[in-house]
Amino acid sequence: MAERVAFIGLGVMGGPIAGHLARAGHQVTVYNRTASKAARWVEQYGGSTAQTPAAAAAGAVAVFVCVGNDDDVRAVTTAPTGALAEMRRGAVLVDHTTTSATLARELAAAGRARGVGFVDAPVSGGQPGAEQGTLTVMCGGEPDDYARAEPLLRCYARMVKRLGPAGSGQLAKMVNQICIAGLVEGLAEALHFAKQAGLDPADVIEVISKGAAQSWQMENRHRQMLEGRYDFGFAVDWMRKDLGILLDEARRNGAHLPVTALVDQFYAEVQALGGGRWDTSSLMARLEALKKTRSGRRS
Repeated sequence: MAERVAFIGLGVMGGPIAGHLARAGHQVTVYNRTASKAARWVEQYGGSTAQTPAAAAAGAVAVFVCVGNDDDVRAVTTAPTGALAEMRRGAVLVDHTTTSATLARELAAAGRARGVGFVDAPVSGGQPGAEQGTLTVMCGGEPDDYARAEPLLRCYARMVKRLGPAGSGQLAKMVNQICIAGLVEGLAEALHFAKQAGLDPADVIEVISKGAAQSWQMENRHRQMLEGRYDFGFAVDWMRKDLGILLDEARRNGAHLPVTALVDQFYAEVQALGGGRWDTSSLMARLEALKKTRSGRRS
């Protein structure tokens, strides 16, 4: 059934996600801080634009948010011109931004005060997953709120699951980022070692990717890492934002994450190399830079 929905935030993730909702036949009103981007989205997908998040949310059964960080989410939801100011009772607010679990609980409480449901729904799959409609969506929220949102989420996801109350989706995304950080560093070190050992890294990957070492990162990132090409994908700046959130959560819940903390510092070194907007696979660039530095010292 076609629904009236709003989408706030049309970046590399939000734009394609909103597009899938439009293609599924839903009536989509969009808001973006840069109005020209919203106008271009409407030219491509139809629908309409709004001047404020509140105006976009008026009359919608569901409002989706996909922006940058906790403060960005607050600016488009709980601020005076935010979506919650105009959301109708019984509607549901869905936040795809990767944020703190604390913010998710804050938004759930703000929604309850207005008779609005809330689902924190961070995603995994990157820009390709958003464009292809194959995202994984990790959700937190009340069962009834999730049930209202789920059919819409399935317009652009291959996996959608409620994992508990508000904040659970964000906590699951932290688990996801812990895994990715360790895998990318392991892959970078493996490729670096193969090169230093005189092996053809591409040949080695062809073999070991068929065994227990196989991972999504290995299959989808090793070629670019060997080429030294990082001008795409999930930016180091964004990953450090996510790692900062999860390390802060770990300090609260007592989890011991020594490898994740170390990889976070490695990403800080990539930023110092000028790679803040490079893909997270650029951990390989850090190892290559260290190699050059050490070679220079020996010479």
